[in-house]
Amino acid sequence: TGLLSLLLLLGLSALGVYMGWMTPTVVADRGLELLSTTFIFSVIVSFLLYYTGLRSRHQSSSLKPHATGSFIQDWWFGVQLNPHFMGVDLKFFFIRAGMMAWLFINLSLLAKSYLAGSVNRAVILYQFFCGWYIIDYFIHEEFMTSTWDIIAERLGFMLVFGDLVFIPFTFTIQGWWLLGNKMELPLLASVANCIIFLIGYLVFRGANKQKHLFKKDPKAPIWGKPPKVVGGKLLVSGYWGIARHCNYLGDLLLALSFSLPCGASSVIPYFYPTYLLILLIWRERRDEARCSEKYKDIWAEYCKLVPWRILPYVY
Repeated sequence: TGLLSLLLLLGLSALGVYMGWMTPTVVADRGLELLSTTFIFSVIVSFLLYYTGLRSRHQSSSLKPHATGSFIQDWWFGVQLNPHFMGVDLKFFFIRAGMMAWLFINLSLLAKSYLAGSVNRAVILYQFFCGWYIIDYFIHEEFMTSTWDIIAERLGFMLVFGDLVFIPFTFTIQGWWLLGNKMELPLLASVANCIIFLIGYLVFRGANKQKHLFKKDPKAPIWGKPPKVVGGKLLVSGYWGIARHCNYLGDLLLALSFSLPCGASSVIPYFYPTYLLILLIWRERRDEARCSEKYKDIWAEYCKLVPWRILPYVY
C-alpha cells in the first residue's frame, strides 16, 4: 500500500499543479515553515507515545511497555516497539511519510531549478539517484520488516524526529545546495558517480533481499547455492558471508553517490554520508552487542567465519 499511496499523492499533486491550485515549487518555497512545523509535531507526538506507552497493558512484545525508569531515555528511545493508532502501525507510517516528503521536496527543488534554467547534469544525476532509491524503497517495502529499525528500535523521539524531520530536510541538502550553486560535472566524473551508485544499490538491495528471503525460507538458495548457516540461525552465504553488516556498506555508497554530483568545492553536501557513517558504526556496535548476548557461542563462531564488520579488509 505504500507504493500505491505514493503514486496517489503524486497524481493528486500533479492534478493540483495542472488545475492551478498549487505551484510546483510550493514545498521548496515553504521549506522553513514546513521544517519548524514538522519539528514541533515530532516533539508533541513523542510525548504522546511516551505517555500512552507507559499506560499500555498489552503483553505482546510489540505493544507492551519497555520502560527503563529514565524519562529522558524512554522519551528518546521510546517505550513500545510498534505502537498502533486506529489499527495503523505508527513506525511504518512515519517512515513512509518521511520517504515521501524526501521525494516531494526534491521534486519541488527540481521545479525551482527548471524555472531558474539551472537544470544540468549534476541536478539530473542527483534527482535520478534519489528518486530511484525512494521509489525502490516502496517497491521493496516488505524488506523493511527484517531491518533493525523495525525489529529492535522502539518508537520514540529518535525515530519520530529521524523519520519526519531528519530524512526529508537533511537528505535534501544536496538539492538545496545545487539550487544555489551551479556545478558543471565532467562526463568522466558522472560515469564514476553512476558506477558508485550502481554498486551501492546492488549491495544494499541484494543484502537486504537475501536476509529477508532467508528469514522467510531458510532453505532458499543464495546466489544459486544452498545457504550456509551457523547454528541454524545465522546466514553465512552471499553478501552475509562477506561482511556482517554489508548492507550498511551499500547504504554508505548510495549516500556518497547522492553527494558526489555536488563536486568537492564544499563539505555541506557531504553532511548526509558523514552523518550516516557515524550512525551506522554506532548502530553496528549496538547490533553486535545485542547479537552477542542473544546468540552467544553461535555469534562467536559467526564472527570467526565473517571477521569483517562493514568493509572487507578494512573494518
